[in-house]
Amino acid sequence: MNRLFNRLFLSATLMVLLLFVALWQWLQLNHEFSRNQIQQSLHLQLAEHMAHINPLLSQGITSDAALKEAFHDFMLLGPSFEIYTLDPQGRVIAYDAKEEKIKTTRVNLAKIKQFIAGRDLPILGTDPRSKKTEKIFSVSPLITTDGLHSGYLYVIIGGEDYDSWQALTNSENQPKLWGATIGFWIIFALMLFVLLLGFFTQPIKKLASDLNQLKDSPLSGTLALPNRYNGSEEIRVLSDNINHLLHKISQQHQQVKRQQQAKHDFLLHLSHDLKTPLTSLLGYIDTWLLLPPAERQPELIEYAANSGQNLQQLLAQLLELAALENGQISAQISQINLREVLLDLKQTFAPRAQKLGILLDFNIADELQVYTDPQLMRRILNNLVDNALRYTPKGGTIKVYSESLNGQSWLAVKDTGAGMHKHEVEALKQLSMQQLSFEPNQTLPQLGVGLAIVRQLLGLLKCRIDIKSTPGKGSRFMIELATH
Repeated sequence: MNRLFNRLFLSATLMVLLLFVALWQWLQLNHEFSRNQIQQSLHLQLAEHMAHINPLLSQGITSDAALKEAFHDFMLLGPSFEIYTLDPQGRVIAYDAKEEKIKTTRVNLAKIKQFIAGRDLPILGTDPRSKKTEKIFSVSPLITTDGLHSGYLYVIIGGEDYDSWQALTNSENQPKLWGATIGFWIIFALMLFVLLLGFFTQPIKKLASDLNQLKDSPLSGTLALPNRYNGSEEIRVLSDNINHLLHKISQQHQQVKRQQQAKHDFLLHLSHDLKTPLTSLLGYIDTWLLLPPAERQPELIEYAANSGQNLQQLLAQLLELAALENGQISAQISQINLREVLLDLKQTFAPRAQKLGILLDFNIADELQVYTDPQLMRRILNNLVDNALRYTPKGGTIKVYSESLNGQSWLAVKDTGAGMHKHEVEALKQLSMQQLSFEPNQTLPQLGVGLAIVRQLLGLLKCRIDIKSTPGKGSRFMIELATH
């Protein structure tokens, strides 16, 4: 019962049977109407002829014992007729029947007047032998020898005996007729349903076949259904929606492949970043151990300690990046004075910059109020300045300053270091190309951990970043600030 074919078949069969019953009833009524019209037309002047050939009726006599014998003779000649005389008010006076069979003693004169006036046939009148049923009739006025209207000769066409024989005949023939008719309509409904079902479900079969072929298609290719469905509007909309979903699945698959490749490249780059300080650390320690105790220089331990600190910092940044990608860090936006954040940043990096021989130049407006998360902004700037110190040679300069362009406030971090390649700049600017949509599972290809953290934090703060960098000449990072 849950299959589409079964439901359609049962519904169609039921509808055809209901239509058949309705059509049968209409045909029966139409047949009865036509039969009554023909019979009443053929016997239109029956009552007039009966009244003319009978001496008593021709004289306008409506109540006489001899009339019953005359009625009996007429009914022997026409067994399907029932004959009555009526007074001018339509009351039944004489008839040839047992008195208990007479159920109604007054006939509707309006129908008699319609018949005499020649209205359209058939006209159904009162049947004295029934309180509910009306039958076709023939009627003629009865006029006395004095020219007075004494009543009517009222003849029912198709009387009680006729109805009895007809009912008997119908009871014998009706089951055969109904059985043959129902069998024919069932076969017709089945054939019609199979033809219509095959026609209307052809697009669905094509759709199912195409989907079955797509099941084994590689996701790396273009997934789409051919545009060959000429069925209903619903089939067309369904195929369009399936194509839309297939397109999204293909896009997501390509995106997953790009993310996997990006993570692979990122891990390769990260392994290089971790390997460099680790190799230095182990190299200085091994060198220190191989030297005689009298020749062991304390500078080797200092270099090893610096390498260990770099390694520790990289591991801390890696844990921070993992927390960002897992959505464990969220932004808490508030209004802050950016100058205070930058003064803390300058104090943090001033000793290291002095040791490396690099000039730190901070130029920030005194009262620059911005809306941001102070902790996340401090970590962004910390990573940018730290990265600049790593790649800026001795005697170089790192500038941090605010700037207003076209009514928008920006914070710039500019260095004279090694610069970045084009693909690294595009990877870091990928955030702005995605309309500031933050996706935790995205990673950057071939970027250091610090810049990867910067990118994720900018996504949390919904900040745009503009980057200009030339290998060998330096880089400038400009971060958009929200001032209202």
